[in-house]
Amino acid sequence: MTIRTSTTARAFTARPTPGLQPYMAVTLAATDPILDAMGYSRGRFVVEMPPLAPLVVPTWAEVQRVVEDCRR
Repeated sequence: MTIRTSTTARAFTARPTPGLQPYMAVTLAATDPILDAMGYSRGRFVVEMPPLAPLVVPTWAEVQRVVEDCRR
């Protein structure tokens, strides 16, 4: 999985999760700089995980709000 922001791009190893509706996940520390890069990116950030289509996410205030809540 790759996350691209207006200031950085970083690759992560996504792992499958168990459950009735399994999905791929990446675990990050609350202090990981990529979270700030996502929250302060200009307009949007992109999550890529081939062979799926890229996911373009707007950088609304909610992104940074969730990051700040995780840090408390």
